[in-house]
Amino acid sequence: MLLTQALDRAGTGVWAASSVLYFTFVVGLDAGRLGLLLGAAGVAGIAGSPLAGHLADRFPVRTLLIGCHLIRLGALSALLAVTDFRVLLLLFAVTHLGDRGAKTLEMLFATRVAGERRATYQALSRSSANAGYALGAGLAAIGLAVGTRGAYQVLILANALSFLVAAALVWRTREPRGHGPVAAARSEGGGPDPVAAGEAGSAGRGPWRDRGYLRFVLLDIPMNLDDSILGVGLPLWLVAHTTAPHALIPAFLVINTVLVVVLQLRVSARVEGPRRAADAVALYGLMTLACCAFLAAAPGGGVLAASAALLAAAVLATAAELMRSVSSWELAVSLAPQRARASYLGVAGMAQSVQKSAGPLLLTGAVMVAGPAGWLALGAGVAGLSLVQRRASLRRLDLLAGTPAPAPASA
Repeated sequence: MLLTQALDRAGTGVWAASSVLYFTFVVGLDAGRLGLLLGAAGVAGIAGSPLAGHLADRFPVRTLLIGCHLIRLGALSALLAVTDFRVLLLLFAVTHLGDRGAKTLEMLFATRVAGERRATYQALSRSSANAGYALGAGLAAIGLAVGTRGAYQVLILANALSFLVAAALVWRTREPRGHGPVAAARSEGGGPDPVAAGEAGSAGRGPWRDRGYLRFVLLDIPMNLDDSILGVGLPLWLVAHTTAPHALIPAFLVINTVLVVVLQLRVSARVEGPRRAADAVALYGLMTLACCAFLAAAPGGGVLAASAALLAAAVLATAAELMRSVSSWELAVSLAPQRARASYLGVAGMAQSVQKSAGPLLLTGAVMVAGPAGWLALGAGVAGLSLVQRRASLRRLDLLAGTPAPAPASA
């Protein structure tokens, strides 16, 4: 499964580096239609996670994951023969629907198979995925240097081929029968999983009627903003508001990829169990605040000072990503009742999809318009919400474990 994810993300790296240019120079879309295409794909991606979780409660995850890869293969291959914008809109939306569904199903598979070692698997997964993504981006650079229609089509076929190989590799895996993880997860102190203990009172409600879990998912959206900061905010802020050289932009991706591959497993080993994951959420907020502070300071110096501030912001955004990767999924699993875990995790997966759609708009339409003060406000907001998320998560863990919350001090 780790090899599957690495190959899948290699194909994604090829596509991410070339898709906008393909639609612009080969298909001939203008900026307005391209924006509509990307927006519709983002909306479709939001539906992918809950749909995958809903189906995973009824069908084997392995079968569904193979289906997602084949759907992506068919939709992406069809793009080569389509020029009508309405058909392109449908195919691109289906591709993103399958993409988000596949990512949710991959983690559901890990949750069921890895049991209490799911945090370790998550770390290995992110390391292999980042390495694959970097490899794909490097391969795309070769095709983009050629720049012909045929070169762009080869890049699309390379991404489609990654889906075919991924489906074949998933076919070789084995999934345990029944629902839920193979081994019951355990808390930090070695006791039973607090969610399992409180499951009887919450399993029947479903994620859409569970206000406590929906609150967690809502607060998890800003806990994914590091993705947009690194991919959108840093490059645009460098170009429009600082004197740093444009050649610095690729270094942001290099820093992120190297640090994630090298540090993810070590960070995950130090953050085990839901309560430590809740603490990691607070660290996420602090690191995001520090990152935004460096971004706010970048326009005030010369070339060297601006470059140093932006590189420091890239390191801090990656550190926040490391905290998010060990906290978001662990809490999504631990706060969900075990028997309905698949549908709950499908809803939790929406947080990242919503952020991918709304995050760039927030940064370009509000934060960067407000200048350095906008970055400081964003950092302070995320830090404050991270503390709210930590407190709410710990309270829910206590309630699910049957531990009464501390009584307020008397006057």
